[in-house]
Amino acid sequence: MKEYLQRLANRESFTVEEMQVAVGRILQDDQISDSEIAAFLVALKTKGETVNEIAGLVNAIRNHTVGFTRKFHNVIDNCGTGGDNSSSFNVSTTSAFVIAGSGIPIAKHGNRSMSSKTGSADVLEQLGVELSIPTQASEELLDEIGITFLFAPYVHPRLKKVMKVRRELQIPTIFNLIGPLTNPVELETQLLGIYRRDYLEVFAEVLNKLGRKRAIVLNGAGHLDEASLAGENHIVLLENNELKKMTLHPEEVGLTYYPNTEIKGGDAKRNADILLRVLKGEKGAFRDTVLLNAGLAIYTSGIVNQITDGIRKAEESIASGAAYEKLQKLVEKTSKLKREVI
Repeated sequence: MKEYLQRLANRESFTVEEMQVAVGRILQDDQISDSEIAAFLVALKTKGETVNEIAGLVNAIRNHTVGFTRKFHNVIDNCGTGGDNSSSFNVSTTSAFVIAGSGIPIAKHGNRSMSSKTGSADVLEQLGVELSIPTQASEELLDEIGITFLFAPYVHPRLKKVMKVRRELQIPTIFNLIGPLTNPVELETQLLGIYRRDYLEVFAEVLNKLGRKRAIVLNGAGHLDEASLAGENHIVLLENNELKKMTLHPEEVGLTYYPNTEIKGGDAKRNADILLRVLKGEKGAFRDTVLLNAGLAIYTSGIVNQITDGIRKAEESIASGAAYEKLQKLVEKTSKLKREVI
């Protein structure tokens, strides 16, 4: 690691390939110490991560995932980075069922709580979704019911040593941002919420390098890592290898303004209750926030030409019961798969 650390100390940047090799060594070589990993992460943060370095880092991680053997068409993910300290309910997890209910296959990547009270894995577990299922079973779920949950520690076992260092450092590094990029499924489209507005274009460029055909990177009003009803949302659309910057206010797409305090969540039990209420059609700030985020994901997928059309499809997904049915099927199927493994 000495060569890489010296180059970072000299504020030199790596190519995609160089970064891929460096991170690959960290993940594979058990002789690399925790202090060397910490020095690498801090030096990279101090220098400032480039698009090529982030893409190389993601490639290295994905090369060591428990990967999918099949290729799926038009699969989307709507995982956000977390880290906005808003204590909001599980917006993207709730939205995932609405997206699936609209007919778009979704491979929801996520983890337990890191910076919020309740992570996606925590709330899904509370709802009865089994997390510990083999990759082949995840493929079957995606194929049969159009939604699967990919629990990060299971698909990224090599990251355990880096996670230990991150916890000890207690400062944010690039690993606080790249989780949504490391989905083991070959995604064609992606909705990515990020808590740092200054990284919108950077991450859109990274998604372009990673081969996304179409994607939206957004930072919500109040710097949420979700689209928010509290004002102007900042968005970068990736399409045909080009980036387009835009802003979106909820009232422009027929939704009511609500302050971010109206979408606060709590522990896993409370957030599971909110998710169920939304999927069963209860109106208010929680539902409208999901409509905005699911609508943006549906628009990102390319099956509609306007964000308002995406929101209408999200409304239909909830009103028809399709979104709630996706949750029921995921609980039923993962429970059955768990029993079969035992």
